[in-house]
Amino acid sequence: MEHEEKLAPPRHWTQPEDYLRAMVRKRRFRRARQLLDHTKTGEPRMLLSTLPFLALLALLAVLSAAIMIVAFPGKKPAARPASAHVRQQGVAAPGWFQEAQKQFHK
Repeated sequence: MEHEEKLAPPRHWTQPEDYLRAMVRKRRFRRARQLLDHTKTGEPRMLLSTLPFLALLALLAVLSAAIMIVAFPGKKPAARPASAHVRQQGVAAPGWFQEAQKQFHK
């Protein structure tokens, strides 16, 4: 019996006032949490922020150096010697073009 006396009388939770009170409570709780969160100072975490940045920077530096080494021109290849055979302009026999046309139209 004592336990039942301590309980609040049963109510229907469909009344608008109950919902409004719950919303106000939630809003107050959220605002209080926001104020606390803004006043806290976060300590920097090197492993999560700075270290990946430095690793990426080092990787890009190594990649840049490798590209520069590969792209640097070395010794120029030796020039090819001029061929001993010199082209000479020839002379065609008279009527060669007409012969070619006849063969083409066959």
